[in-house]
Amino acid sequence: MPRLFTGLEIPPDVCQTLSSLRGGLPGARWIDPENYHVTLRFIGDIDGASAHEIASMLERVDRKPFEVTVRGLSSFGGRKPRAVVATIVPSRPLIELQAELERLMQRIGLDPEGRKFIPHVTLARLYDASSQDVADYLSLRGYFPSKVFTAERFVLFSSRASTGGGPYVVEDSYALSA
Repeated sequence: MPRLFTGLEIPPDVCQTLSSLRGGLPGARWIDPENYHVTLRFIGDIDGASAHEIASMLERVDRKPFEVTVRGLSSFGGRKPRAVVATIVPSRPLIELQAELERLMQRIGLDPEGRKFIPHVTLARLYDASSQDVADYLSLRGYFPSKVFTAERFVLFSSRASTGGGPYVVEDSYALSA
């Protein structure tokens, strides 16, 4: 049973910039740059028939390419930080694409996504990292010049059940070309 999600790939030059921010944070397990992505909709563990239905439904998405801006670092988890992320500016085309994917997944019977969509690229998962260490890390490395790229497609990724961080495989891609 594959574990599926939709997302945007990160171009190699942006991956290189983000990977240069690795290190210097106790308790961090850094994601390999080739696994950087922006999750649009987590789908979960799906049987083969449902996976084919999802893949064919995603072909109906008809949207134009749009710019994606990576701007600064943040963390998730508040007082018990669990991830360091690169922040993605929530542009209208990005929000609309994510909302359409959410509607399509609900239309085929999946439960609504339980979390609010906060576009980001996970750089590290945190295990026993103190909030002070994370704050110190973000104050040292949290700013970098914005990086902009054009999303010309979104993809259907698969992953194996694990503690997260990949490896991720592109199962199919869907051009943004309306």
